[in-house]
Amino acid sequence: MRILLAGLLGLALGSQEPSGVGYDDTPLIPGQKWRVHDKLRPSPPVVTPAAPTLPPADAIVLFDGTDLSAWEHGDGQPAAWKLANGAMEVGGGKGDLQTKATFGSCQLHVEWMAPSPPRNDSQGRGNSGVFLMGRYEVQVLDSFQNVTYADGQAASLYGQQPPLVNACREPGQWQTYDIFFRAPVFDAQGALTAPAVVTVVHNGVLVHHAQPLLGATAHRAVAQYAAHEGRLPIKLQDHGDPVRYRNVWVRPLE
Repeated sequence: MRILLAGLLGLALGSQEPSGVGYDDTPLIPGQKWRVHDKLRPSPPVVTPAAPTLPPADAIVLFDGTDLSAWEHGDGQPAAWKLANGAMEVGGGKGDLQTKATFGSCQLHVEWMAPSPPRNDSQGRGNSGVFLMGRYEVQVLDSFQNVTYADGQAASLYGQQPPLVNACREPGQWQTYDIFFRAPVFDAQGALTAPAVVTVVHNGVLVHHAQPLLGATAHRAVAQYAAHEGRLPIKLQDHGDPVRYRNVWVRPLE
């Protein structure tokens, strides 16, 4: 189904040329013909996204625009990102934020905005990330007319799988991720018995459908699993860019 959908999208929207940005000396991704962050991997087609959504009644609201009480830094220090106009803004150099509560399999909704006017390009433009269980990343990046390696653009499963299409809005506009995540399963000896699986909807557009993850996110390396707890914090990355977040909610699926 995933291959068929990608093929239909390619026919409808036209295949995209490789970006030429990335690497040619990284390892091959298992089961694929592409290297990690392969500069020759075709970029996803571009589509026009849909409108944002509101939280459902049974959601656990992690950020409603008024306070950061549900969040902390990895060392347990209180959240120090800027809070203004109903949004929290990545505090460059202050470190990643993570939820105080822990989650496994879940539905996660996040709204984010890349800075406008844009600064820099490629991976230096509106870079952040949403990490399920603190280790499985859905990339946040300003990918509106911004060339980078395919598995590092917005909504990619970083270093593993590009989105089916590029549904990114212009910088300065709010974007939505709806992420449906099934946590990995390990046996009593720590061996993987079922990989993590993720479905991602970016701005109302399906960009990953039941995609298995190869392991925890890595840069310039093939992802690998290491046994961990069944529930861990959700993390938002401080990559140094003033990306903003709002309306963050989660529904545990356990």
